[in-house]
Order: sequence, then structure tokens, then C-alpha cells
Amino acid sequence: MALIHHTTVKPTKVELLAGWLPTRPWYHGPAAPELVKAGGFRLDDPAGEVGIEFMVAAEGSGAYLVPLTYRGAPLEGAEHALVGTAEHGVLGTRWIYDGCHDPVLTGELLALLEGRAEAQAQSITDTPDREVERSYTGQGPVPGLGTPVDTDESTEFAVPDSGLVLRLRRVLTAGSTAPDDALGRITGAWQQPDGTRARALFATLQAL
Repeated sequence: MALIHHTTVKPTKVELLAGWLPTRPWYHGPAAPELVKAGGFRLDDPAGEVGIEFMVAAEGSGAYLVPLTYRGAPLEGAEHALVGTAEHGVLGTRWIYDGCHDPVLTGELLALLEGRAEAQAQSITDTPDREVERSYTGQGPVPGLGTPVDTDESTEFAVPDSGLVLRLRRVLTAGSTAPDDALGRITGAWQQPDGTRARALFATLQAL
């Protein structure tokens, strides 16, 4: 169970993302975005070492899904995926990564999809997030994920020797639903600028 510390983080995650998001191929907003944290959820690292968060970062009417991991030391071989470092008021220096390149996050993402893990509230300790819904109709566990590849809308992971792809939606579209051939799906919600809650497809497992 991840313990949520209500303390300072400098620079803030939103400040780090404001510089990082415009470098991503799936980001379509202004070069100097005014981001807000509009929603998201957390997953627990079974080893209790890595923080895992799926943040919805909003810019105007656009919303982006940003999986992040927080580590107490650099992740070897993941220099290209480093979003930045921040000073946490309780935990000290934290290395913050694009979680699509962190095996702890991708492993728990599969566990969530298959029903072996439960989404947790973004800012409250030991509280499930009931707005996150998932389903999986495949036969047996997903054996693993290949190297993530960014497109102009998503990050995609081929599932080795299966003809399947796990597609993580980076650009969120309110009301989007899974295609008919999807073997698995994850949906979630976030706060829109007018105060209403939007729901959308966050991830799918489907044929290539």
C-alpha cells in the first residue's frame, strides 16, 4: 500500500510536465502550456519502492494521460525517459520517469488490466478509485510487453508472439469507447474546465 504524503514537492510535477510534454509526439498543445492536474489514479508497487501514478494533465480543452513513476534513485538505462528530479519534503530527491519505460509500472498496468491489481485514489491513502473500470476477456495472463513506441495519439506496446498490442491512450477523448475486437480495456475519468466529469478510454489490449 502506497502512503500518500501531503507535503511539498519542488519543482511540482505540473511544473516539470510543462517543460516535458511539448517534447512528446502525442502532445498537440502550445509550446508553453498552462497545465492543471485534472485527475488520475495510482497503483501500488508490490515491493513498496516505486511510486506509480497515472495523471491526467489538462491544457485548455485538451487532456493527456501521463503515467509517471517516482524513484529514490536513478533507474538504470532509462535516462531517455527521465522527466526530471524533484525534492520531496519527506522522501528527499525523487527521480521522475515516463512510466511507460519503467518495468514496475508496466507490470502493474498489466495486473490492473487482468484484475490482479486495483486502482487507488490519486491523493488518499488506501482508498480504491471506483471511477477506474477494467475488463479482460483473454485466455490466461498477458506474457509481457515489448518496447514502448510513441505515436501521435498513444504509446503502444507489442505483446511478444501474440499478434496483440497494448495501446495506452495519451490524448484523451471524452466519451471514447473500446473497439469491438478489444480483449481488454481500462477507462477512467477527469475534471473538465466547466466542472463536469468526463470519462474516456485509457488503454486497450487488441489485435495489431
